[in-house]
Amino acid sequence: MDTSARISRTIATEIGARPEQVGAAVKLLDEGATVPFVARYRKEVTGGLDDTQLRTLSDRLVYLRELEARRETVAASITEQDKMSDDLAKAIAGAETKAALEDIYLPYKPKRRTKAMIARENGLEPLAEAILADRNADPECLAKGYLSEAVADEKAALEGARDIIVEGLCENADLLGQLRSFLQKEAIVTARVIPGQEQAGAKFSDYFDHAEPWAKVPSHRALAMMRASKEGVISMDIGPDPEGGKERAESMVAAQLETRGDGPGDLWLRKVAGWTWRVKLSLTMTVELMGELRARAQEEAIAVFARNLKDLLLAAPAGAKATLGLDPGIRTGCKVAVVDATGKLLDTATIYPFQPKNDVRGAEAVLLGLIAKHGVELIAIGNGTASRESERLVGDVLKLLPKGVKAPTKVVVSEAGASVYSASELAAREFPGLDVSLRGAVSIARRLQDPLAELVKIEPKSIGVGQYQHDVDQFRLGKSLEAVVEDAVNAVGVDLNMASAPLLAHVSGLGPGLAEAIVAHRDANGAFASRKELLKVARLGPVAFEQCAGFLRIRDGSEPLDASAVHPEAYDVARRIVKACGRDVRSLMGDEGALKRVRAEEFVDAQFGLPTVRDILSELEKPGRDPRPTFKTAAFADGVEEITDLKPGMMLEGTVTNVAAFGAFVDIGVHQDGLVHVSQLADRFVKDPHEVVKAGDVVKVRVTEVDVARKRIGLSMKKDGGTSAREARNERGGPQGRGGPGKGPRGGGGKPQTRSKPDSGNGALGAALLDAMKKR
Repeated sequence: MDTSARISRTIATEIGARPEQVGAAVKLLDEGATVPFVARYRKEVTGGLDDTQLRTLSDRLVYLRELEARRETVAASITEQDKMSDDLAKAIAGAETKAALEDIYLPYKPKRRTKAMIARENGLEPLAEAILADRNADPECLAKGYLSEAVADEKAALEGARDIIVEGLCENADLLGQLRSFLQKEAIVTARVIPGQEQAGAKFSDYFDHAEPWAKVPSHRALAMMRASKEGVISMDIGPDPEGGKERAESMVAAQLETRGDGPGDLWLRKVAGWTWRVKLSLTMTVELMGELRARAQEEAIAVFARNLKDLLLAAPAGAKATLGLDPGIRTGCKVAVVDATGKLLDTATIYPFQPKNDVRGAEAVLLGLIAKHGVELIAIGNGTASRESERLVGDVLKLLPKGVKAPTKVVVSEAGASVYSASELAAREFPGLDVSLRGAVSIARRLQDPLAELVKIEPKSIGVGQYQHDVDQFRLGKSLEAVVEDAVNAVGVDLNMASAPLLAHVSGLGPGLAEAIVAHRDANGAFASRKELLKVARLGPVAFEQCAGFLRIRDGSEPLDASAVHPEAYDVARRIVKACGRDVRSLMGDEGALKRVRAEEFVDAQFGLPTVRDILSELEKPGRDPRPTFKTAAFADGVEEITDLKPGMMLEGTVTNVAAFGAFVDIGVHQDGLVHVSQLADRFVKDPHEVVKAGDVVKVRVTEVDVARKRIGLSMKKDGGTSAREARNERGGPQGRGGPGKGPRGGGGKPQTRSKPDSGNGALGAALLDAMKKR
C-alpha cells in the first residue's frame, strides 16, 4: 500500500468516512482549496464531508505525513546499515504512531559512544551472553574469565555485562510498548508542596498533597499542576501506583530476561532488571508520560477555547440599527459613542455621572440629546467596572423620554478585548483622531450590532473565553482559533459592499492582502454591482474568485443570485430551476411554496449532483439566510448590583460568558460571574457542559452559595433548586483523590476569571471550579 493510500485509510477510520472520500478531500486541499469551500461547494467530490470532518482531516494529514516521512527515513537508515530484515520492515510499516516508530528505530539509531559500546570493546559481550545462557553458573565466577588490562576485576566485568544487557532492554520495542501501555492505564500523578512555598502558592493549595490516576486527570487540573510546578510551588511526579506498581514494572522488565528460576544467574539478572527500571526506564517513561499529559491537556483546553469562541462569534446580532455604545468608568468618566446602522461613527461624548463629579443631570442630558439627534434604537453597555451603575443610569434616562417616543433597547455586552482593539494599529487607522478610550465605546456598540463583524478585529486569544490559554502551545492555539474564525465568517457570509478589511480577510481564498485590495477598489470605484466585478480587483485571479465568491453577498445588485450563497459556477442550474417554475429570479427567490414543488432530482447533471441542487433550492427559498439565532438578551434583576445583594435561593437571569470542562460561568450583573458547576447544569448526569449550554446563552439560575470575601458565587440550573458545591461533593461520596481530606477532583491555580481579583486559597466552591477563571 502506498503512502497516500495508507494515510487516506487511517484518516477515513478516524472521521467515519471512506478512503476515497478522504483522498478526494486531500487532493482539493493540496490544490489550495479551503475547508469552508470544500465543505460547501464540493460535496459531490468528497461525498458530503462536513467542515468538522475536514478540519480533523486537515490536522491529521499533517501528523500522518510527518509520520510517513519519518518512516521512510528510519527504513533508509537501517537499510544503509545493512541491518534490514523482513520482520523489521514489517514492524516499521506497521508502526501507527511516532512513538512506536522511534521505539523500533532506537537500537539502530546513531548514537554517541555508550557504556555498552565500551564494554563490548573490552570484550565483555560474551560474558553477558554466558550469564544469559547458563543461569546456574555464578556470574562472579564467569566474570573471572574476562579480566584484562581494561577490565581490572570481577566487579568491573559484571558492570560492563550489565551495561550491555541494560542497553538491550532499553532498546527493546516490545518492552517499551508494554511499559507504556501499563503506565498509561495505571500511572499515578502526584503533587507535593515544596517546603516554604505554602503561603506564596496558596492559590494552588489543592495540590499541596494530591494524587490521582494519570489517565483521568482533566485538562484544567493538569494545567494547574504544571503551572504550580513551573512557579516552584509544588513538585510533580508521574509513576506506577505506590501499592505494587513499581514491582509490576520491574517484573515486566525481568520477564524480557526470562528469569523464571532461582539460580545465581537469575538472581543477578533480576537485580539488573530492577536497576534498569529504577535508573533508566522509569525516568524515560516519566518524561514521556509528562509530555503526553501536557499534550492531552493542551488539546482539551484548546478545544474548549475553540468551542467557546465559535459560540461567541455566532451569537445573535442585534441588527443594523443606530446604536449608542457606553464604556463604563468612574473617575475617568463613561465614554459614549454613537454609530449608525452600518457601524459608521456619528458622535462621541464623555459623561461623569459617578464619583468624584457626580454630574448625573449633565450625563442624562447628554444621553437624551444623543438618542434624539441620531435616532438611537439600541444602547450597548460594557460589562466592566460600573456596568450596573451605568445600566441604572441608562434606565433612568429612558424613563425621561417623552411619551410616544419608542425607548431604545438597553443591553449589557461583554467588553472582553475592546481595550485590545482600541490600542491596535487597526483602530488607529480607522479612527486616527479619536481618543483610545472612545474607540472602546465604538467597539462595544458595533459588537452588539454584529458580534462576528467586530470580534474578528481582535486577536482571538484576547477575547478571553478559554481556560489556561497562556499555558498551552500558542502556535497550535492560534491555528485552531483562526480555523474557528474562518469557519464562522464563511458560515454566515459577508456583505461585499459593507464588510471591513479584517472581516473580508477571513473569507475563503482571500487573506489580509486581497481584503485590503477589495476595500481599496471599493473606495475608488464605488460599490460592487456584481460578484464578477471582483475579477477587476488587483491580484484577485480566477482561483481566489472561485474560493471566495460564494461567501460574498451583494444586495440589490445587477444579479439577484449574488445576494445568495449560490456559487456563480452553479448559476446555470439555478436559472434552470427558475425557468421550470415559469418565474423570474427576483420574484421566485423567497417563495417557499413554489420551490417546495420542485423535484431536485430533475436538475442533477454531470457537474452538479443532488447535494448541490438541494443547497441551491434551500438558498432560493431563503436567500442569504443567516444561520445565527434570533437576538435576545438577559434581563438583570432590579436591586441586584453587587455580590452583597445576592442571597441563596434567588432566581435570576443571566448570560453564559464562558464554558469550561467543569461548568459554565454566568454573568448575572454583579461584576463577577457566578459558576454553574457541571453537576448543577441539569437534573441529569452531564459529562460535557457544552451538551447543555454555550457562550451567549440566556439562562435562568438559582443562587446556591455566596462567598463575599472571595467574591465567588455558586449557581444552579437544576429545577429542584440545586445544592451548594460543597453539598454536591458530599453527595458524590466525598473526595475522589488520593491525597487525603479535601483532595477530591478539584482544579486550582491560575487567575480566576472574575471581574475583580479573588482571594487566594480554598473557597467553599473549591478551587477546581473557580481558579481556571481568567481575570476579565
